[in-house]
Amino acid sequence: MQKITGIGGFFFLARDPRALARWYEANFGIDQTPTDYDQPGWQQQAGTTVFAPFPHDTTYFGNASKTWMLNFRVNDLAAMIEQLRDAGIEVNPDPKNPYPNGSFAHLHDPEGNRIELWQPASR
Repeated sequence: MQKITGIGGFFFLARDPRALARWYEANFGIDQTPTDYDQPGWQQQAGTTVFAPFPHDTTYFGNASKTWMLNFRVNDLAAMIEQLRDAGIEVNPDPKNPYPNGSFAHLHDPEGNRIELWQPASR
């Protein structure tokens, strides 16, 4: 059986796609989509990716009108939280940290999409 080798893209609607792409680049270092085929796209480090459908009535995404949530792996959650707060972004560490699988924090992008930051537990 052939299997998927990874996520090749994440595509979503935005009121201001250019501004939102700049926000993700400025705050997370995610390169904007290349304008031609000679430029490389954003490269991520190899690591665990969780693919998990949630119940349709979950409140975990923060807003009932949102149907997805990004989870980004980070190497140093405390440093990322500090960096985002220095940029004026509200970030909320999970008060139950750490979990057996690591530590988490939540924030929203300028269009109200919930983002989860995850520092995996050391193994």
